[in-house]
Amino acid sequence: MFFHNFKYTLKALLRNKGLIFWTLAFPLIMALFFNMAFSNIEKQDKFKAINVAVVTNEYYENNTMLKETFELLSDENNKDRVFDSKYVNQDEAKELLEEEKIDGYVVFSEDSQQIIVNKNGVNQTILKFVVEEIVQAEDTADIIQEKVENIFNSREENGIMETLKSIIILLQNNSANIKDNSDANLSYMTIEFFTLVAMTCLYGGILGAVAINWCLANMSNVGKRLSMTPVSKLKMVISGTLAGYLIQLVGVALLFIFTIGILKIDFGNKTFEMVVLALVGSFAGLTMGVAVTAAIKTSENAKTGILIGFTMLGCFFAGMMGVSMKYLIDKSVPIINKLNPANMITDGFYSLYYYDTLDRFYGNICGLCIFSAIMLAIAIVSLRKQKYESI
Repeated sequence: MFFHNFKYTLKALLRNKGLIFWTLAFPLIMALFFNMAFSNIEKQDKFKAINVAVVTNEYYENNTMLKETFELLSDENNKDRVFDSKYVNQDEAKELLEEEKIDGYVVFSEDSQQIIVNKNGVNQTILKFVVEEIVQAEDTADIIQEKVENIFNSREENGIMETLKSIIILLQNNSANIKDNSDANLSYMTIEFFTLVAMTCLYGGILGAVAINWCLANMSNVGKRLSMTPVSKLKMVISGTLAGYLIQLVGVALLFIFTIGILKIDFGNKTFEMVVLALVGSFAGLTMGVAVTAAIKTSENAKTGILIGFTMLGCFFAGMMGVSMKYLIDKSVPIINKLNPANMITDGFYSLYYYDTLDRFYGNICGLCIFSAIMLAIAIVSLRKQKYESI
């Protein structure tokens, strides 16, 4: 009877055109619209190289590191280009600044560096920050070089192997906090697609709601007939929810295939963790639908409306209509997003893309599992309490 009900529910769900549209087709349509809208925004907001001048005095000309760094940051073939640099003397730099052909210029000396601007703005702030980072990196390199020279000067006393070990420890200590953050350049569009995946996972609640409604005698004629059979209600509920879960996973898989394969959206390279998050997130959405259906006594359309409303509100707080909203909620009322399953899913994908460690990812997985357990407990208690005087 378990497999019979599973097969029957699966067929019935697939024949429900409205249900299939909202759970399978609608996320794909949203993905297409997201791509059309946000790709244009990113093109308009594309970073433009900052016009700067570097005074080519004797100190700058003799400093190989400074010259190579500015040449790299100003290289037109460098995708991470920051500056459009002009190399001039100080009088020419002043003239360019007065004519507003540059945002500022830099004068390096042995003791300090001067950043001259004629107004405050984003470009001037970036110039100041980058120059300070370059100088700090140069100081660090000098310190390392000095220590290495000291180690080599004492090599006769310590021996070659001890010298090499000392150099390795020195480099490890000075590079402990340096890491490649290539994936850290997270685009606005990618974050929006994280919320879209979260919405698709939680839409599984609609499938769970419909599957459970068919098992309830007060919601459908099928439920009335099933209540007259000697089959365990628990088995019927489990088989029905599994059928809905299977369809939901197909919907999430289609969304990933469409966004990654066709729209070329970059979700990162942690494929296994992404699959785990999608599985757990979809189950959380499904259990939410089961709990709402079992606990709330109202019409099927009203229950569907509650699930869609809750899902969209959760996605709104997670940043679907603007990433700034997620930041605002996290800073002002963090408890909301800690309890919000849409944010847990979105934040899980965000942490996989942005962080080197999986601590935050596992935190979101645990949160979703706890949410699912609570929803299942609510559903079980509610279903056990349901009794009918007549059917």
